[in-house]
Amino acid sequence: MQQMEGEAGANHNFPYSFMETSSQCDNPYNLPIQEQEQGLDWAGLLFSNTFGVVDPNVQQQQQQQQQQQYVETLENGGLRNEGHNNGGGKEKKGGGRVKKSSRPRFAFQTRTDNDILDDGYRWRKYGQKAVKNSSYPRSYYRCTHHTCDVKKQVQRLSKDTSIVVTTYEGVHNHPCEKLMEALTPLLKQIQFLSRF
Repeated sequence: MQQMEGEAGANHNFPYSFMETSSQCDNPYNLPIQEQEQGLDWAGLLFSNTFGVVDPNVQQQQQQQQQQQYVETLENGGLRNEGHNNGGGKEKKGGGRVKKSSRPRFAFQTRTDNDILDDGYRWRKYGQKAVKNSSYPRSYYRCTHHTCDVKKQVQRLSKDTSIVVTTYEGVHNHPCEKLMEALTPLLKQIQFLSRF
């Protein structure tokens, strides 16, 4: 390798090196192959934009390493175990609690005499409980679709008994059953007519 000097005999030097032969392209910094395979990018540390000039080979290596790390992260389920804990793969206990991800909640107030409101989905009642300072119980429902885990709570307000508060927890991952029941005959007619 040789140092490149400025244009037309200028007195300043460019602080980067270039390759003379094509055989050096495979191993740009003449490092032993073992050092490159150990995971620590020695060449990148030595020539990492110290002088404001980016070596394209180092930049390409860094991009490839970042892509490989991203793929490994996805393959490991988003969690990477770097071996920093000495608990044999167990997470540390005590102060470091993992916060449970909260599902979105939506509350609606409806003025009605009927406690069971038709929102287009099918629900299964799985519980009911007395609520403090209210003479009306709270009912708990789950969506009956096999892949959906949306829940709802229904309770009548004690201050204004004509209002029912419905709180949904989660988002449905399937179409509305009542809508699909209404659309099914129309879709069958469209399919029948499209054959002609």
